[in-house]
Amino acid sequence: MPPTTPYAGKFSTCGPYSNNNNHPQPHSPYRSNTAPKPAKENVYNCAYSAAENPYDIPQPHSSYRSSSLSSATTKEHHYNNSSSNGGGGFMVSENLYSSPQPHSPRQHSSSCPGRSYRHTSSSSGSEQSCHNNSAAVKARNYGHGITASYGEMCYHDNSLVSASLEALIQHLVPTVDYYPDRSYVFTFLLSSRLFLHPYELMTRVCHLCVEQQRSGDALLDKIRFREVAPKLVQLLTEWTETFPYDFRDERMMRCLKDMTHHVARGDEYSWRAMQQMTQRLIKRLSALGQYEEAVAALNNVANERPASLKTKQAPGQRNDVLSVCDDPFIMAQQLTHIELDRLSFIGPEEFIQTFAMKDPIENQKGFFRKRKTSNLEAYVNWFNRLSYMVATEICMPVKKKHRARIIEFFIDVAQECFNIGNFNSLMAIITGMNMSPVSRLKKTWSKVNTDKFEILEHQMDPSSNFSNYRTALRGATQRSETAHSSQEKIVIPFFSLLIKDIYFLNEGCASRLPNGHINFEKLWELAKQVSEFLVWRQVVCPFDRDRRILQYLVTTPVFSEDELHLASYESEGPENNMEKDSRRSLRSSLLHRENRS
Repeated sequence: MPPTTPYAGKFSTCGPYSNNNNHPQPHSPYRSNTAPKPAKENVYNCAYSAAENPYDIPQPHSSYRSSSLSSATTKEHHYNNSSSNGGGGFMVSENLYSSPQPHSPRQHSSSCPGRSYRHTSSSSGSEQSCHNNSAAVKARNYGHGITASYGEMCYHDNSLVSASLEALIQHLVPTVDYYPDRSYVFTFLLSSRLFLHPYELMTRVCHLCVEQQRSGDALLDKIRFREVAPKLVQLLTEWTETFPYDFRDERMMRCLKDMTHHVARGDEYSWRAMQQMTQRLIKRLSALGQYEEAVAALNNVANERPASLKTKQAPGQRNDVLSVCDDPFIMAQQLTHIELDRLSFIGPEEFIQTFAMKDPIENQKGFFRKRKTSNLEAYVNWFNRLSYMVATEICMPVKKKHRARIIEFFIDVAQECFNIGNFNSLMAIITGMNMSPVSRLKKTWSKVNTDKFEILEHQMDPSSNFSNYRTALRGATQRSETAHSSQEKIVIPFFSLLIKDIYFLNEGCASRLPNGHINFEKLWELAKQVSEFLVWRQVVCPFDRDRRILQYLVTTPVFSEDELHLASYESEGPENNMEKDSRRSLRSSLLHRENRS
């Protein structure tokens, strides 16, 4: 029986695969003190060219690449209206243009369903007076804390819980004596797209920032804007570094260009910082464009159909996975490369953009206008491709002995993925092996030692909302936080479940309260979920690349579902009349489809 406590011990490392591979009884997974296996001499250190695959593109170092986002207990700064000469006034960091680092919310208790985290947004009435000078402060005592209102912003135990949209926009606007906390900047920029387009938000923020400095005296206005310009540049830098894909919209780029011209009239230092920021942004968007083109080219190659009928294939006509790599550990390493490379191009806003309002000019043509969740969708498609590739590799061989060897190989690869912390590839392999065309191969499975596979299935068991997997994920996250090597930092979550969690958080908690205010508690939790993902995606894969294996994984053709069923019937014949009818129908339809093409 599989162990009832995930992470009880560790799996042993699989050696190179062979026909006589013995299967020692596995322990319950998670490797703790096992040293990384030395890379083989024939493993390539170089990546492909951009024309061959997307993994050659230099990985952009965004704001969360250099340090962790997991400062969950970081408290928001306190500001007041006193000048910098007075005690407690806001002091700008020495380097205003260092890469911003969005912080995840801190832990707390809340009545909002499904929530366990949020971050302090403010804890002083003087801060709010920067934006609500005439607003009356109302406070009420409750059994579990104090709820206070500052104008149209409501706090509970000094944590922002709700506010009007206008107040939240105003709270984002920097002034001479105020700059919003980075956790607030990240949270609001992430989820504001549920309520208005990023272009509209940027336009309003820039307009408010400029208008607040107007006094009627041109010279005084220039001096005041010169003082606030570094903070405006800092805000725009955080925006472009953390959410660069927003600027694929031509309107966003025009607005950024207009602000650059405006800043140039007041402060040369800030103008230069704006120029550098824009150059970094264009470089990031250019890398994204190259990546998307490379993925599209790879998909076109992979869509070339293999022969549908195995009886038409001569032996040795098609290479299988064992002819490319017979070492489960090396194969798991290359899968991890693909996972981390594709994760690195997913924008944090893509999780929220899935639920955002449809853009009324979605079909407007422009250089920067692309699908808003394309990289997230491409990553989900990679999961599906890997599952179908596993099933294809198992169903293709004519001989039962060869099929059994491939099943055992993928079990070992899945085990190594678990040890690495690559849960997405692990789940894709398990999914492929549980597909109906594979699971029905009873004669083949009778030749396989399934002990390790049963343990892996237990770890990814969907019962109790994937409680075993969530325990394993927490263990991997804790290992990452105390890692002594790059390999121990790797955490690749089961991505479809992550998307599902964010979806149900969005659907299960209202975005607006009955009084029309934005439910900011929900926004804190969305930010917490996404910021965890940003921590995981910042890891650079420490393994050497093997060009041949990577090329095979991303380009080898795979069977469709109908082709898999037919290949399965060709491997082990139908067992009943229903399967016989199914095989006859599949043969007819696939032959007809091939003749038409």
